[in-house]
Amino acid sequence: MTAVHDFPDRSGSAANRTARVLADRAEGERYVASVCFKHGPPRLLGVELEFTVHHAGAPVRPLDPDVLAAALGPHTPRTLRPDSPAEPLPAGSPVSLEPGCQVELSPPPQASLRALHAVVEADLAYLSGLLARHGLELGGAGIDEHRPPHRVLRTPRYAAMERRFAPLGDGGLTMMCSTAGLQVCVDAGEAHEIAPRWAAAHAMGPPLLALFANSSVHAGANTGFASARWLAVLETEPVRTRSADPGPDPAGEWARRMMDTPLMVFPRGERPWDAPEGLTFADWIAGRGAAGMLRRPTVEDLDYHLTTMFTPVRPHGYLELRFLDGQPPGEWLPPVALVSALLARPSTVELVRRVCAPVAGKWAEAARTGLADRELAAVAEELVELGIAGLDTTGFPVAVVEELAASLRARLAAARGSSR
Repeated sequence: MTAVHDFPDRSGSAANRTARVLADRAEGERYVASVCFKHGPPRLLGVELEFTVHHAGAPVRPLDPDVLAAALGPHTPRTLRPDSPAEPLPAGSPVSLEPGCQVELSPPPQASLRALHAVVEADLAYLSGLLARHGLELGGAGIDEHRPPHRVLRTPRYAAMERRFAPLGDGGLTMMCSTAGLQVCVDAGEAHEIAPRWAAAHAMGPPLLALFANSSVHAGANTGFASARWLAVLETEPVRTRSADPGPDPAGEWARRMMDTPLMVFPRGERPWDAPEGLTFADWIAGRGAAGMLRRPTVEDLDYHLTTMFTPVRPHGYLELRFLDGQPPGEWLPPVALVSALLARPSTVELVRRVCAPVAGKWAEAARTGLADRELAAVAEELVELGIAGLDTTGFPVAVVEELAASLRARLAAARGSSR
């Protein structure tokens, strides 16, 4: 999703701005705060849908990247075919690929969920048709149910990430190559709304993660967890994946965190992109330690650093809620509708924070046990009813709102039943 409320650029052309060398930590913090939390009326909604891809009838078979490229044709991302035109799908959704060749659709944000639904359904049907003609199909869970993690894309970034995460265990490679998420993107809001919306987005995370968890089976084995996907994320690199502790100054807190987060990779063209161990962005600006061997960092370098965070809620000018497991192609709408409704009105945002207070920070518990956790189950039930009361904000006619309400209640019943 693209940024939706750009601040005026008073620093000259975009090329000059991104090439500007950062003078000190304070300048870096000011820049992060300005680009990560853009304020304005909440009016746009976006979604990013990730899916594992399988050979139809043989889901255990390793994915053949040549077959995938042939299926996607002119829509193939350049990470797989550098000479591809990388055209968006007909309704406007760019296609990208994760390291294991999970496919991701990022439709343009829309002013209503009804409009977003029309774009997603058109491009999802088109994509499914392209894949089917080459014997491929989309997976239906947040993790690869059939194959172990295997990196397919040979980019220097992903190679460096694999080397960096390997000493920490299997989580990093699994996160990179086996997982698929459903990411909901909402405007940060007016200046006075940002802190409450940031807090509510985090507060709803554990109960909604538990409610829509569907990734217990990985590589042919039952892990025993509700969301093996989210546990893989948590096990990747804690400094990069741990949830924020929302406070009154989200922009300032995030900016300081970005300065104190070590570099994950250091782009070097054709040379390996491995970053000096433990070197934070603030160290790089100040020329401390191994930073003395590197060129001075620019705004463009800081922009890239911001992409190396995998937190459950990530600010990109808008708020990207990243904690939901990827859903089957025909089932993405109810969780997005629920999130949209819960953040649609300031009064509901405040209720979300209050309702979710008893389960604050229960990310690992939600991923391990889902709604078998009684507190999470109780809060999830309250959130479902609170969200259903706000579905009138989605732009759908009454009949569709009623269908969404029934679907959400059915999902709650199923999740509670499977957790017993």
